[in-house]
Parts: sequence; structure tokens; C-alpha cells
Amino acid sequence: MSKLLHWLAVLGSGYLALLILTWLLQGCMIHFPSRALKATPADAGLGYEELDLTTSDGERLHAWFVPAREARGVLLFFHGNAGNISHRLESLRIFHELGLEVLILDYRGYGRSSGRPSEKGLYRDAEAAYDYLIEERKVPPEQLLVFGRSLGAAVGAHLASQRPVGGLILESGFTSVPDLGAELYPFLPVRLLARYRYDTREALSAVTAPVLVVHSRDDDIIPFSHGRALFEAAAEPRQFLELEGDHNTGFLRSRERYVRGLEQFLRTLER
Repeated sequence: MSKLLHWLAVLGSGYLALLILTWLLQGCMIHFPSRALKATPADAGLGYEELDLTTSDGERLHAWFVPAREARGVLLFFHGNAGNISHRLESLRIFHELGLEVLILDYRGYGRSSGRPSEKGLYRDAEAAYDYLIEERKVPPEQLLVFGRSLGAAVGAHLASQRPVGGLILESGFTSVPDLGAELYPFLPVRLLARYRYDTREALSAVTAPVLVVHSRDDDIIPFSHGRALFEAAAEPRQFLELEGDHNTGFLRSRERYVRGLEQFLRTLER
């Protein structure tokens, strides 16, 4: 009995240590920034302007603005939790082909942007990019599309719940960090430990703009059920675009279907 109690105590101490580490390190488990830029839009044959945006709390954000001839609108691009803007060149090319001008930024702590990532911080970063387009570029809100992939879907949905936009595209998004964490780590009380919410589904309840949800059944990081749940949470008008391929390459593997679905959504906004 004494040995059993000993081992139970050891296991309990180990589990408690795991809970403490999860509480302390969850920011590092969510954000995986890369500082080094691997390329620029010029490497994809695209012209661009290099920008520095300033947030309401004084951080400096590095961004690119990619223009388009006879643009049909402007797209504000929020990328996922890993890498930086230099890893999104293929997406920039696709949006350029669709006739969209694009502003893509690195969150605080990513690429050449200052600061350290946090949930409130990323929301402030999104607001700084939005304000730049509206105030400096004089983009009418109804011509501004918000696009978010993976973690960026949560950032984009939050922005669209707070500011008027012409449309919202959520690609490979999750319903919330606690929801996803509970599925990935069923042996941990994730919902009690979570300091980060990134609640995409809740934000959608306040979005009045048309919504396109994009997700792949083959997504190996964020289950397809999250995409369907986001679609159900969105108000009409809404569309769902199903892809094939994993979390990071679905839009490339399904490129033709992906571009066709984006084009269809854009046309509905132009009516």
C-alpha cells in the first residue's frame, strides 16, 4: 500500500507540474513566430510597397501592400500562427490574380514587427491595419474584405465583429482555442487552464457582413468539424467552400476549386 501511495504521489506531482507548465507556456504553444524573411512579393513577380504601421499601444508592424490594376476591392490578410508574411507569397499571387489589392502584415513579434504576440495585441494589430486602409488609403468599408487563415481567422472574425467590412473569409479556422485544445489534449482540463480564447465562433455572432468559410476534410491540424461549426454560426448571407489537402497545402492542392470558390464569393459581393 505504501508503494502504491508513493507512486500515486509521484504521478500526482508530475501531473500538477504538467498543468503548471501548460498554464505558463501556452502562449508559446499557440504562437510560433519566425523573424527571418525568406522572400518578398517581388520574388513572386508582384509589385509591392513596404509599410510600417503603428498600433494604439505603440508597436511597429511590418507590412506589405500589393496593388492591382483596376482593383475590384482590397483584402486585409491575417496569416496563421507560424512563420511570417514571407511564407504567404502563393496566397498573394492568387488574390492578385483575382483582382484584389492586398495588405498583409506581420503581427507583433513576427518577422520585422516589434513586440511580443498576445491575443489582445493581435487584435490591436488588426485594428491598426484596418485604420490604415480606411484613413490613409481611403478604402470604403464596403470594398474591404477581411481574410484570415487558421489563427488569422480568429483575428479576422474579431475585427469584422467590431468594424464594418464588405466581406469576411475564414480559411482553416477553429471555433476557439479552448475547443481545439480540449480535443488535442483530452487528458488536460484545457477549458480551465486556457488564458487565450481566440473565440472565432463567438465573434461571428456579431458579424453582419457576408461570410465565406473555407475548410478541408483532410485538415490534419484543425478538424473539419470546426469549419462546419463556424459556417453554422455565421449569419446569412454565408457560403461554404470545401477543399482537399492538409492544413497548410489544401488551398494549393485544391487550387482550381479554391480560386473558383473565391471568385464566386466575390461576385456575390459585387451584386
